[in-house]
Amino acid sequence: MPRAYRAVLLACLALPLATALPVAGLRAQSLTLAVAAPPNSLDPHYYTLSPNVAVGSQIFETLVGLTADGKPVPALAESWKLIDDKTWEFKLRQGVKWHNGEDFTAEDVAYSIDRVPNVVNSPGSYAVYTKPIERVEIVDPHTIRFHTRAVDPLMVADISQVAIIWHGLGANPSTGDFNNGKNAIGTGPYRLQSYQSGNRAEFVRNDNYWGAKPTWEKVDYRFISNDGARVAALQAGDVQFIDAVPTADIARIKAEPHITTSQATSLRSIYLRTDFRTDGPSPYVSGPNGEKLDTNPLLDHRVREALSIAINRKAIAERIMSGAALPTGQFMPPGAYGFAADIQPPPFDPDRAKKLLAEAGFPNGFTITINASNDRYVNDAQIAQTIGQMWTRIGIKAKVDTMPFAVTAQRNLRRDFSVVLGGWANSTGEPSSGLRALLGTRDVARGWGTVNTALYSNPAYDKIVEQGLVTTDDEKREALWQDATRLAAQDIGWIPLHTQVNVWAMRDTLVHTPRADELTRAMDIRPR
Repeated sequence: MPRAYRAVLLACLALPLATALPVAGLRAQSLTLAVAAPPNSLDPHYYTLSPNVAVGSQIFETLVGLTADGKPVPALAESWKLIDDKTWEFKLRQGVKWHNGEDFTAEDVAYSIDRVPNVVNSPGSYAVYTKPIERVEIVDPHTIRFHTRAVDPLMVADISQVAIIWHGLGANPSTGDFNNGKNAIGTGPYRLQSYQSGNRAEFVRNDNYWGAKPTWEKVDYRFISNDGARVAALQAGDVQFIDAVPTADIARIKAEPHITTSQATSLRSIYLRTDFRTDGPSPYVSGPNGEKLDTNPLLDHRVREALSIAINRKAIAERIMSGAALPTGQFMPPGAYGFAADIQPPPFDPDRAKKLLAEAGFPNGFTITINASNDRYVNDAQIAQTIGQMWTRIGIKAKVDTMPFAVTAQRNLRRDFSVVLGGWANSTGEPSSGLRALLGTRDVARGWGTVNTALYSNPAYDKIVEQGLVTTDDEKREALWQDATRLAAQDIGWIPLHTQVNVWAMRDTLVHTPRADELTRAMDIRPR
């Protein structure tokens, strides 16, 4: 082939590649992304909150990792096995370095497990995952054993949720020192460069990472709660990737040139919690004309059922969520471990709801306030407003109070609500953590009901969950989870609404692996 011809051919072959890539593609070593929900801390043991986990996963790692569809895989532990009925042994990965150059050892694991239940002012403790452990034994620098109080078939799933931190942080490391970067020392693929609460976290590649070399040299992880601003940032090229695509914009975004999407049915369910306090009236419930009530009407099963069946879940899924939701009557989505096909979404029946209220002594309804975040879950404020309107149609005077999630979290901790909108992501791949933490009788010392500030309690339910926690046969344990869910659903221990379908959007120069646990991580994004 003549040299001149060959030069022209090579130039022509190169031209489509050069013209097809927008400017963002020329910065392939850096990634700028924006997420809807900001974390409230970089302390990986502070709060069992998905935004915290998502941001922290760039820095910190766990013994057991999870694939995009929730299956356990080796991470800081290379392998694990059951030594006897109450002893799990984990072989730790050798050659792993902390960001400060120190060696990762079993001492770090023991230190992390010991810290979890002692985090000051934790709104949602990770102790739900560590309480089964009675004693930690360091066999050698790269072998550790967990001795449990009883048979614990969920050890691998539970330990996948507990981040390991460096033991050199000393006794009682403060949450504030994680946020200012002093304690943000991990083994993960990226090192923290800076963190501005409510604005962004900036990461740089950990070139000494034990695993595959991280794709990005720098990651600018921004927090943009406003839906319109987040979409506009993507369209303008200010960011290359966003999560929580506003449901009303999904069709339009998919049709735009140079933008593509990814999506996955989430393990997150959205629900309402009703106040079960028995020591007096609920704080935001009053009579139909605002008169004070002596007792809490939400303790009446008929009232809770009326509130539930007055909600048109299908309409919310179709109109508010634009189809990016599946109406549900339980925690797990169809096809997931623990899903019970016979538990259907509660029917929409406003006429029966009115009759139930009358039977319960409220023929003229009552006044109630729904508390909800306005920056945490997809369309959270709109969902709450819509439910308030639906309740008004059965004679309930519903007020809706929306606020940033940071405020609702603190109010929930103080039990400052009567009805609150919430969400739970079953990130372990099975419902055990939610069944214990959300609906188990509150006993923080035991690691039960850690986020059950509604104070729901049913001894029969607790007994089933306790049995499931020590059942090693997967099929029998799943049947117990289904039984527990049925009982709580019959009891209306919570009011399930829908399962989210998560949608991400990005420049078409990128490829994304969507995760069922809805985490947005730099590690799941790569150049196309």
